[in-house]
Amino acid sequence: MDIEISKQDNVTTARLIGRLDTPASIEAAKIMEPVQEDASGTIILDCNELSYISSSGLRIFLGIRKAASAQGGKVIVRGINPDIRNVFMITGFLNLFQIEE
Repeated sequence: MDIEISKQDNVTTARLIGRLDTPASIEAAKIMEPVQEDASGTIILDCNELSYISSSGLRIFLGIRKAASAQGGKVIVRGINPDIRNVFMITGFLNLFQIEE
């Protein structure tokens, strides 16, 4: 699992690459802490190269959404594959996040 974070103006993009499974989510949560701490702008979670997400990974997404909501920011989830879309649908995450293709 790799995460590349970039920031331009008021937009932070986190590009997630690989599998966000339970073991990877521990390190991913640490990497994503600065994104959560400064969530007042737009956060784009770029999932074009994310192949899998576990419940631990979903908790990271939820934490970012909660931080953005509290700080007046917004979260956009971009490029989820059909398997991840199915997980989002089953868990109700499709209703929680703005999804872009």
